[in-house]
Amino acid sequence: MMKRNFQEILTITFTLFAVIDILGALPVLISLKKKMGTIQSGVATLVSGALMVLFLLIGEQFLNLLGVDIQSFAIAGSLVIFVIGMEMVLGIELFKTDSEDTKAGSIVPIAFPLIAGSGTLTTIISMKASFNNYNILVGIVVNLLVVYAVLKSINLIERLLGRGGLLVLRKFFGVILLAIAVKIFKSNLTTDFNM
Repeated sequence: MMKRNFQEILTITFTLFAVIDILGALPVLISLKKKMGTIQSGVATLVSGALMVLFLLIGEQFLNLLGVDIQSFAIAGSLVIFVIGMEMVLGIELFKTDSEDTKAGSIVPIAFPLIAGSGTLTTIISMKASFNNYNILVGIVVNLLVVYAVLKSINLIERLLGRGGLLVLRKFFGVILLAIAVKIFKSNLTTDFNM
């Protein structure tokens, strides 16, 4: 039983790690940090964690209560990701952030949709069908520790990459982000029309 739980936790942890993709989001995070001046690592981690746990417990019911299906939620998240990707590729500012209010910037767009995005929240809801809630919770906590460590190390990572490295990464991951946004949008739009 304990071995089975450990295997479940490992599967959940790696699945969430791949979906959250905090390492892939580094160029976006560095770009947002430049805009805001600083990222409140604790706030971003706690808010994204709260969203994940909330969705684990009452996600589907909450969306149903609002009259929003998972597909519409995923499409909305994909639009925000698309805007951030456009900013990175074109070097323009579409997403205005109040540089005085780093807490707000740490919540949107960092906690949501970058960390606890529609993909992450939808994955958590879908995992409930196959895994124990306690094991999913452990997987969430492990990922939040990784997220916090990465957010705390952004200045160090930025220094290691240098200005040229950051520019290349920003453009490259901007295109990747656009592709992910289009994929989420397309797959959920198709699901919506097939219903």
